[in-house]
Amino acid sequence: MSTPDVVVHLDADVLAAAAAARLVSRIVDAQASRGKASVVLTGGGIGTRVLAAIAASPARDAIDWRRLDLWWGDERFVPAGDDERNDAGADAALLARVPVDPTRVHRMPAADDRWADAEAAAAAYADELAGYAATDPGSALFDVLLLGVGPDGHVASLFPEHPALHETDASVVAVHGSPKPPPTRLSMTFPTLRSAHEVWFLVSGREKSGAVRLALEGAGRTQVPAAGVTGLNRTLWLLDREAASELPAGFGRPQS
Repeated sequence: MSTPDVVVHLDADVLAAAAAARLVSRIVDAQASRGKASVVLTGGGIGTRVLAAIAASPARDAIDWRRLDLWWGDERFVPAGDDERNDAGADAALLARVPVDPTRVHRMPAADDRWADAEAAAAAYADELAGYAATDPGSALFDVLLLGVGPDGHVASLFPEHPALHETDASVVAVHGSPKPPPTRLSMTFPTLRSAHEVWFLVSGREKSGAVRLALEGAGRTQVPAAGVTGLNRTLWLLDREAASELPAGFGRPQS
């Protein structure tokens, strides 16, 4: 477990650009040391803006896109291509613009004739994760895992007081009755979210400030799921000033 490191940026645009630069650098470093890199993507406004910032940066060419594995921490269980899906946002912002290896883009199953059952879809993604882990045994599945935070403190599709919070055996779970539409989702569980070398929270907006404060002040993970995820080596909270507005004065490292 790592102690959270908090960095506060001026606004969402600066946050997205800075996070994009950090992520490019981290991927390049991982590829230089291990020959490959593995990143878990997140959806939402700021997560998608980070991917768009990577696409717009000349530094993106430093990444060997053919040696990058991409995963998702959660997904809306709707048909492939639906705009509600997190991978649809990632495709439009970045993946359609870089030479990724499609076999290394690990999309969560969509709701279709093959995966009509969310539990079976979750089990299939869990099997894919297990197969990947078997090829590279070690303490960490991922180099970097990106997470957004909801105003209620949820991360991925793990919502406050939801039964999915208590899953400890499965690596991926079907979530039913989500308080946000669509009601059925797939999500990595706490043990999987905590299996990255580094966890980066990307949080923008004053409406998230209460959840940020509670998570960083040590709230229980059942009430504030964001409090329950840390990286094995680093936990980084990348905030804009509005998201950090309820933190005590001097909390975190301000950036331009």
